[in-house]
Amino acid sequence: MLGLSIPAMAKSVSKKSESSSLVKHNPIIVCSRGEKWGKKVLKPGWSILKKNGSLLDAVERSANVTELDPEDGSVGFGGLPNENCVVQLDASIMYGPTHNCGSVAAIEGIKTPSSVARLVMERTDHIHIVGKGAQNFAKAHGFKVENLLTERSRKSWLRWKENLSDKDDWFPPTDGNYDSERSTGTINVLAIDSAGDIAGITTTSGMAWKIPGRIGDSPIIGAGLYLDNEVGAVGATGRGEEILRTCGSFFVVEQMRAGKSPQEACEALCERIIYINGGRDKVNFNDKIIAVNKNGDVGCASILGGKGREPKLAYWSNKGFKVLKGTYIIEN
Repeated sequence: MLGLSIPAMAKSVSKKSESSSLVKHNPIIVCSRGEKWGKKVLKPGWSILKKNGSLLDAVERSANVTELDPEDGSVGFGGLPNENCVVQLDASIMYGPTHNCGSVAAIEGIKTPSSVARLVMERTDHIHIVGKGAQNFAKAHGFKVENLLTERSRKSWLRWKENLSDKDDWFPPTDGNYDSERSTGTINVLAIDSAGDIAGITTTSGMAWKIPGRIGDSPIIGAGLYLDNEVGAVGATGRGEEILRTCGSFFVVEQMRAGKSPQEACEALCERIIYINGGRDKVNFNDKIIAVNKNGDVGCASILGGKGREPKLAYWSNKGFKVLKGTYIIEN
């Protein structure tokens, strides 16, 4: 009897999956930025999605916008360097229909690490390639090795170096012209196409002035990026070490699977991070989480914030371009 019941169950599941794949979905593409960056980041991806183009092309083209823009200061070309003034980049990509993924970390000289991560996913049986090996892999696929350090990011590094200690031999600038603006953060791009399939990318230059070789959450599947084609997608920005030790994006996907809305699930991770750090008075860092579920509902939350400094996400759907103002747990 047991032998007969198993095929019957498998057949039932198969039939359910087949019927659900025929349901028409409204496409949506989401990123972890507000009005200023959101529209230009999402425009190329939405142009692809609204024409029923490739889901992976959509998230990649949108991620490439920040990677190629030296004015971003946190992703790709012009990203803030490590303590040796070298830009090292991290990126990951995940594709819902196959649950496959790819990532690169500590890659140097390649402006679009998310595109290299996609090749790792599609052209190898690996998931994660790092350092010189990642650069060699990119070169083998035609990527040009370039200097990613812009004058702006070099000056930011120099200002940090000169103000690191008053007991070393580095003096701070006297003219005050060095750009002290810090990174605007990692970027996540998440999308659902008209078939209901889900994909996502997270890309970053990592923590500014990091120890060379440091890898944060962004290239780690389940930390800086995770999705399930039956549930939704999640991306994280901020202090990567906290996202890593909570398996942050995986945690949020599982919260949505258990019935929470994307907003509730993002807030749950923020509370979890605060809890494992010993409470609100122990937290002196920030993390931001964005999520979209299978229905196209979105959520956004951060640990720290304030009036006028709420976390934001931008999204583009058939209803046009919109910005969601999220919630924060601790006012600072």
